[in-house]
Amino acid sequence: MRLSDCHNVDDFRLLAKKKLPSPIFHYIDGGADDEITLKRNTEAFNKCDLVPNVLTDVSDVDLSTTVLGQKIDFPLFLSPTAMHRMYHHEGERATAQAAEKFGTFFSLSTMGTTSIEEVSNASGGPKMFQLYIHKDQGLTDNLIDRCKRSGFKAICLTVDTIVAGNRERDHRTGFATPPKLTMSSLMSFATHPYWSLNYLMREKFELKNVSHMTKKGSSIEMSVMDYINQQFDRTMNWKHAEYAIKRWNGPFALKGIMSVEDAKRAVDIGATAIMISNHGGRQLDGSRAPFDQLQEIVNAVGDKIEVILDGGIRRGTHVLKALSLGAKACSMGKAYLYALSAGGQIGVEMLLTKMKSEIERDMTLMGCRSVRELNKNKIAFR
Repeated sequence: MRLSDCHNVDDFRLLAKKKLPSPIFHYIDGGADDEITLKRNTEAFNKCDLVPNVLTDVSDVDLSTTVLGQKIDFPLFLSPTAMHRMYHHEGERATAQAAEKFGTFFSLSTMGTTSIEEVSNASGGPKMFQLYIHKDQGLTDNLIDRCKRSGFKAICLTVDTIVAGNRERDHRTGFATPPKLTMSSLMSFATHPYWSLNYLMREKFELKNVSHMTKKGSSIEMSVMDYINQQFDRTMNWKHAEYAIKRWNGPFALKGIMSVEDAKRAVDIGATAIMISNHGGRQLDGSRAPFDQLQEIVNAVGDKIEVILDGGIRRGTHVLKALSLGAKACSMGKAYLYALSAGGQIGVEMLLTKMKSEIERDMTLMGCRSVRELNKNKIAFR
């Protein structure tokens, strides 16, 4: 299978599985516990149908929208995900540059393997930073202040990861950061020499945004799960979120909101947006899918705060369904990591090309000239 054979997210997934050592692939691909929520994230879109209109002039379709203070060229952007250099040696530079070409947000994780400053130098496109509240307040403040200096346009605070989810696939495959050889993983690394040589011969694996302030997870052998459990502040509460919003003083999203009650609190503390998300099904298994919660949350706060749907996006029709229920935009994570693993920056650009084409074609077939014409009349639940 080659990159040219990839026509959808599933194809990129299969090529990523072929190219990556087993522990690395399953870290991207897996979820928590029995992975019920992981599967539900995409399946949830199947409980409703799009209702098209016909005999409409759709010779000019406008996909642009405005979210977090930025106009983006189509209503889908790249969610923050950790450690891109573990999947492909081009790392976050590749994904940031791909997003810039398509005029949409790239989101850099605190757990990135490319620094805030390096990403800023590599891409002039709109950039968002994903913040975690650390036990070390100085580290959290440092991240916010560096984003200000580096021209990032927005911050999202991830609020659903005070402890790491139980990702059993990682236990079985021997996944660790930095990647290391174990009896269970040796054969997989040996049979993927291209990945292994790139990892060994190129720049050192580091969590570039935090390594200058803590060695945890960078220069010592500690799993990302251990880093989360030891470094993230379990006392995080609404006051921490409000403090971060005020210190940033710009477009700010809370990522991981799943209830109406929390959505209302986000409005109260001055958040610009909420990202309805369950961390890709990697945290609380058995929780609702983001799409399951979208309508209720939009009905409660959609006129007061921007609502972004994060989770399970695999098709352009998924984006149209979310926008029809009132989401301002959608974001995806696993999908573009498959593409990055499959082909670096070119892979991500190919995926974005296909997703944008799907959205435009599906809008045309819906009889919609603008994303603003997508509303509840365009969708029907079974």
